[in-house]
Amino acid sequence: MNMTESYVIIGDGIAGSSAAETLREEAPDSDITVVTDEGEALYNRILIKEFAKGKLPEAPVSIHEEDWYAERDIDLSLNTHVTDVDPDAHEVHTHDSGTIEYDKLLIASGGTPTKLPVKNADGEGIHHFWTFQDARAINEHASEADTGVVIGAGLLGIDLAAICGAQDVDAHYLMRGECWWRYALSPEGAEIIHDGMRDVGVTPVFGSGADEFVLDEDGHVEATIDTNGERYESDFVGIAIGLDFNIEYMQDTDLELDDGVVVDEYMQTNLDDIYAAGDLTRFYDTILGEHAQNGSWGSAKEQGQIAATNMAADDEAEAFRWVSSYSITHFDFPFLSFGHPTLGDDAVEKKYSDTEWRRITFKDGKVIGGVLIGDLAPQTTFKTLMREEREVSGQKELLLEETVDIDKLDAPPQGQ
Repeated sequence: MNMTESYVIIGDGIAGSSAAETLREEAPDSDITVVTDEGEALYNRILIKEFAKGKLPEAPVSIHEEDWYAERDIDLSLNTHVTDVDPDAHEVHTHDSGTIEYDKLLIASGGTPTKLPVKNADGEGIHHFWTFQDARAINEHASEADTGVVIGAGLLGIDLAAICGAQDVDAHYLMRGECWWRYALSPEGAEIIHDGMRDVGVTPVFGSGADEFVLDEDGHVEATIDTNGERYESDFVGIAIGLDFNIEYMQDTDLELDDGVVVDEYMQTNLDDIYAAGDLTRFYDTILGEHAQNGSWGSAKEQGQIAATNMAADDEAEAFRWVSSYSITHFDFPFLSFGHPTLGDDAVEKKYSDTEWRRITFKDGKVIGGVLIGDLAPQTTFKTLMREEREVSGQKELLLEETVDIDKLDAPPQGQ
């Protein structure tokens, strides 16, 4: 390897930061540059919701101070906006730092929350929740607000609902479908979550959404008009309807996109010497046997490490193979999703008590994901079945037993 191999990473989330750390270990003599348009180094996206709830001070949320990069001889450029990338010249162009040359490039710039295309959606007091800065603004505002509305019936939306509950905001949670996260939960399972919301003072509203926001004379939101014409008082609004991926700087290239940056199992894009990791990837899932997406912290961290390993090795050294999970700790009962709970061709589910429920999804007779509420103990077994790609089509009822005994299941074929 050239002693002065140069690596550039766009993005300093967990994917970009873990890639930088791995590259320094794998290629000790290389030049490593991390470019981010944020004004602070890596922080814990999992913990910022606890900070926004008023349950945690700022300090534990930060993971890396700037000197962490200096100690590892990693050049960190904060507040730096990438304007475009020239794959042929192997150059990254920035708004103020000029041109950065690279031998290998990692795209790990994540996304920006999707704006709601309705009247007055840019009013004061209307929040999107993604960065530490967002969390600071939400914490400050929610602590003073009396009424609120949350829009977006997914994993980020429920964080906003929980923040309202923790900050004593009398809130309505507007959902388009008949239940929360309807692609992964049935109404029976979701009702446990709905009850948890009600217990903290958040009222779920189904078959609804925001049609427009009413602003006061100072431009601050005071009410939400929903799609049914109902008015909900709301001096705090939280919106979480998805991410727009931060890849405008690649728009003049031939980078393959499909609702994200398409990569193979080695995190390599279709362009030479360019890799991608984190939220914005549409990666080849070797367990699923098709391309998929996953926005979990653990998945992004692993993708960054795998991408870096392959960048440093100069070949396809290691494939990404990961069973992700996402937990919610806002209620008196735990919640965990794993794998791909919104995909598959079959599913089984069962309710065990008022706060215990389980749903397992399958593809071609194999476990590919699920949701556990109340009792998380079986997660290890289900993840093992996923990783081993065990055929369980004739034994689905065993997976609904309160205690799942993997030894009762048919053994995998020899060689697996």
